[in-house]
Amino acid sequence: MSEQRPRRKNILRVAKAALMRKRTVATVYILLRILVIATMVAQFFNGDYESVFLCALTLLLFLLPTIFERALKIDLPNTMEIIILLFIFAAEILGEIRSFYTTFQGWDTILHTLNGFLCAAIGFALVDMLNRDDKFSLSLSPVFMAIVAFCFSMTIGVLWEFFECFMDQFFFLDMQKDAVVQNISSVMLDPTGKNNPVLIRDIVDTIVVTADGQEISLGLGGYLDVGILDTMKDLFVNFIGAVVFSVIGYFYVKSRGKGRFASRFIPQVVEVQPEDLDPREPMVWKRGKKPEEKGGGEE
Repeated sequence: MSEQRPRRKNILRVAKAALMRKRTVATVYILLRILVIATMVAQFFNGDYESVFLCALTLLLFLLPTIFERALKIDLPNTMEIIILLFIFAAEILGEIRSFYTTFQGWDTILHTLNGFLCAAIGFALVDMLNRDDKFSLSLSPVFMAIVAFCFSMTIGVLWEFFECFMDQFFFLDMQKDAVVQNISSVMLDPTGKNNPVLIRDIVDTIVVTADGQEISLGLGGYLDVGILDTMKDLFVNFIGAVVFSVIGYFYVKSRGKGRFASRFIPQVVEVQPEDLDPREPMVWKRGKKPEEKGGGEE
């Protein structure tokens, strides 16, 4: 345990040092960090210790992009790294603490769409890592890379919905936001017990009866749907984000990496991180695939 603590401190120290070499990203990081710390102090004096913990978690999440850069030997474009930082701030501080999820109806939709877009970009980087690895002799087509990026993004989206469902079932957090509907159809309402859906239209109120006989009118103007519509909406907008970037990535690979827009979001594989270079030696860190071994390339 005593050896692990210095190692963790070293990882965080190196991550911060690596982050500071990108001036634009560092500026955004410092501004967001100040806002999070100010929010943490305010919530502490308000006695909201759950939000204090959430702020501390956000500060840690801010370092994840740089930690992943070093662990996976990739270099995140400045644009993508800034969007990731803003995404974390928008989801945790604005969404959870400032209640933007309930105040602004489309806030959750925007974040899920952006998540699908960013995860597709990460999918491209993972495929590029396989192309770089000597253990794999791959020459993947642009179509295949687009499909892999799309599938990776959708998988992350599904896993997140699993997480939301788990938290709702065991901790009653209502992460899968409910919706009010006026029409329902269910086979459980079939008096014969068969697989015949029974339709109820024009629902204007729902009354809940508790075990002690108390009747509670929800007063929502309809029937309370429990999360399924929110889940389907989140997966659909994640699908849109994944498709958009997969198409962009396809043309990026097709044009041999000449697309300026896509290059701002696709992480580049590197052999050495810039901050690890010896300034006395020439620049040796490389982007993209390793050059083919002698005798293995085409004439």
